[in-house]
Amino acid sequence: MPKLIIDNIEVEVPAGTTVLEAAKKVGIVIPHFCYHPALGSVGACRLCAMKFLEGPVKGIQMSCMVPAQDGMVVSTTDDEAAKMRSLVIEWLMTNHPHDCPVCDEGGECLLQDFTVAGGHGIRRYRGKKRTFLNQCLGDYIEHEMNRCIECYRCVRFYQEFAGGSDLGVMGSAARVYFGRFEDGALASPFSGNLVDICPTGVYTDKTARFRARYWDYDMAPSVCPHCSLGCNTIPAARYRELLKTMARRNDAVNGWFICDRGRFSNSPVNDPERPRHPMIEGREAGWDEAFDALLFRIGELCELHGEGSLAVVGSGRLALEGSALLPQLAGLLGAGFLCYFTDDGAGDRTATAVSLLNTDNAASMADVRASDCIAIVDCDLLEEGPMMLLAVRQAWRNGAPVLLVGEHSPLEQAKAASIEAVQISFLEEAPLGLFENPVVICGTKNSSPAAIEKLARAEARVACLLPGPNAFGAALLAREHGGTSLAAAVATGKVKGIVAVEADIPVELLEGVALVAAFDWLPTEVVKKADIVLPTTAWTEMDGTFVNNEGRAQRFRKVMTPGLPIKGLPERYHASADKPAPFHPPRVHRKEPPGGDLRPAWRVIMDLIERLGGEKTEEPLSGKLEALRDLDPEGEGVRIWEIDG
Repeated sequence: MPKLIIDNIEVEVPAGTTVLEAAKKVGIVIPHFCYHPALGSVGACRLCAMKFLEGPVKGIQMSCMVPAQDGMVVSTTDDEAAKMRSLVIEWLMTNHPHDCPVCDEGGECLLQDFTVAGGHGIRRYRGKKRTFLNQCLGDYIEHEMNRCIECYRCVRFYQEFAGGSDLGVMGSAARVYFGRFEDGALASPFSGNLVDICPTGVYTDKTARFRARYWDYDMAPSVCPHCSLGCNTIPAARYRELLKTMARRNDAVNGWFICDRGRFSNSPVNDPERPRHPMIEGREAGWDEAFDALLFRIGELCELHGEGSLAVVGSGRLALEGSALLPQLAGLLGAGFLCYFTDDGAGDRTATAVSLLNTDNAASMADVRASDCIAIVDCDLLEEGPMMLLAVRQAWRNGAPVLLVGEHSPLEQAKAASIEAVQISFLEEAPLGLFENPVVICGTKNSSPAAIEKLARAEARVACLLPGPNAFGAALLAREHGGTSLAAAVATGKVKGIVAVEADIPVELLEGVALVAAFDWLPTEVVKKADIVLPTTAWTEMDGTFVNNEGRAQRFRKVMTPGLPIKGLPERYHASADKPAPFHPPRVHRKEPPGGDLRPAWRVIMDLIERLGGEKTEEPLSGKLEALRDLDPEGEGVRIWEIDG
């Protein structure tokens, strides 16, 4: 490995590491705009200039373009290098508007940081600024082309990395323009990453526009709940409202980016129609009253219909903490059925996939990106896991052939990321044995258990997409505790009561059920039809754990305090001089915000367990899952097999 000296600090780095990356390893920050770890170096911004004093390369060079070599002596503080960086910044600021007070990038803008770091405070240029007309890029991304510094990050990500074709660069010299040929929503399912990757304020999140500065946000490391891949995110909230979601780097999972579904699906958390108070037969009640009513109704049910007439139902979107407590709750309630899945098909397919995977054959998205052949079996990645499609594209860019297997693997998913794919009918037709590191990606929505079992015979690593962020954990617990599907339980004719914990149940399965209790944070059909509702917190309002599709357990932290949002309340909350608002929160001083008396699902379950005589605890994960309590939420997570005793 080459050794070099940067600002009198000796550093040894792997071959191929650039001098800019080497400096970063020892804590030396070199200003840069065009360089990004996921995109590499192009030397377009000219801001990372350093003085090479000794070695095979000498003079002023762009540090992002020079690989580290033995004997190099480099200075970032040399007067000549510092002067060049200062002039580059001044040149970039010539036409840049002084609109920092109204720019949503303020506080997280690299141009701000590097301008101040370069010693600039007064603009010398007094001429007319170059100006552009902005474009409408859809409902999610705001375009402000006057702030562009021509770093080319947006085009390199959108076209090269993500495979988009409807955004590019036009013009020349001082009239270079980054945008579309005409106004219109961006077509790529990964377009929202332009917000994160742009170093200035050309692309900003329209859904959070003018709502807060970076330092105003409540933020914490989190995990996306919108599919089973477990992409790492940073939700940003203020005043009890989830304003936006940003990508968080995890090289083993999503890398640097997230999909638009994970980025812009914030509205359910802010929905004023969410369950906010315990409800008994449609009226608001206190927690104690609701617990007492639930236990009384369950007692009546068992007395009338006998033991075993109750079903306790979880789901793949219920965090591991709540899922792990369901067996204990079911036992204390005398429930005859413990269900982690609603219908037979989803439960059987997920159970088959989970039983197939192990430490050796489970493929992460990092494995997919590094593979040399990919077969997508009966799966539409755009629907079941968009970020997996982005991982497939990176493998394809490196030369891996992509095979679409079966009628449920549409060609449109490959076209969405500009991937050239070959369609075949059966997995047996794929020449996986000719490659060193092939991966088979299988969906569980359209594949039968028998088809999933065939993957065990494939000469490849396997990635299965599951129905929910914690479907893997739910399947493990169902296998351990003998769980069944709700559809199978209802088919026996014995189910007369259902306790649904963050479970989405078809209306037809609720017909003829005498008692329905729902613990949830979404206003689902089950909640609307429930006799008793106990509101729970969303994932951004609690600490918890999800186990993703490859068996990787990841912790997420509480981001925001639950409660009615400041904006967006329906009309019934509005008051006027001649029309009082009966639903308006009481105007009293209190510690708890209006609509904020919510509890995590695991806490609601534990409260019931305590009332039933169970042991009180503040730690829902026990036994072999206890090792996950101290899991680092900012780490890569841990495979469930590594803690399985």
